Amino acid sequence: MTTERDPGVPATAPGDQFVQSLARGLEVIRAFDAAHPELSLSDVARRTGLTRATARRFLLTLVELGYVRTDGRLFRLTPQVLRLGYAYLSSMGLTDIAQPHLEALSAQLGESTSASVLDGAEIVYVARVATRRLMMVGISVGTRFPAYATSMGRVLLAAQTPDGLEAILGEQPPSALTARTITDPAALRREIDRVREAGWAVVDQELEAGLRSVAAPVRGAGGEVVAAINVSMSALHSPDPAPGSPLVSALLATADAISADLRTAAPGAGPASS
Repeated sequence: MTTERDPGVPATAPGDQFVQSLARGLEVIRAFDAAHPELSLSDVARRTGLTRATARRFLLTLVELGYVRTDGRLFRLTPQVLRLGYAYLSSMGLTDIAQPHLEALSAQLGESTSASVLDGAEIVYVARVATRRLMMVGISVGTRFPAYATSMGRVLLAAQTPDGLEAILGEQPPSALTARTITDPAALRREIDRVREAGWAVVDQELEAGLRSVAAPVRGAGGEVVAAINVSMSALHSPDPAPGSPLVSALLATADAISADLRTAAPGAGPASS
């Protein structure tokens, strides 16, 4: 007799220090997303692979802790969940450092700007300055998109080792989000190679029709790529980005400025650090 593996438990055998209940609790939180902001008990059980009884215990515990609220039938995350992410962001220092630079870049270009990090095969927005809504889906801190179809994602993918890149692409093979999305694996790898050589990326209407974005890497104290920033704009009312253009030059200068501030803020960077 076989049983379905709980998606909240690793495929490999956990060590003695593994706390299965914590893993399952986090899986319940991850069951909620932009497409599923409200879930019934049955929905949570189905999306996590847990039994209804187990899912109910975790949900009611999260309600008691203030991370989930319910009307008796449907469950929804509360803003308190953001504390989990903000603990990471605050320890990184990236958001506070990047935000004023993004605001200045947005004011200079009159376009929306963002910063993100790579989490598995997805990018996660950690800072955002919006001048107008360009996408059907609203973007805010915490929003996730497939890395392969975004300019920031391709910058971050270009920084991976060959083995790391293959693992990420294997985790989420490219699929068509628009008619222009690169889905051929070989073509996608060539584009990532081009981004690595150029030092910046352009994605034109591959994530959503009418949306163009340009991204550049942000480097940490050791020179490693730790994040990416981008400028997003209407593909119908903006010129194609070109090397040396005001847009690309401003983007690269901002990425360099954020990288410099990260180096200054790093422990042991000198008198400016605290």
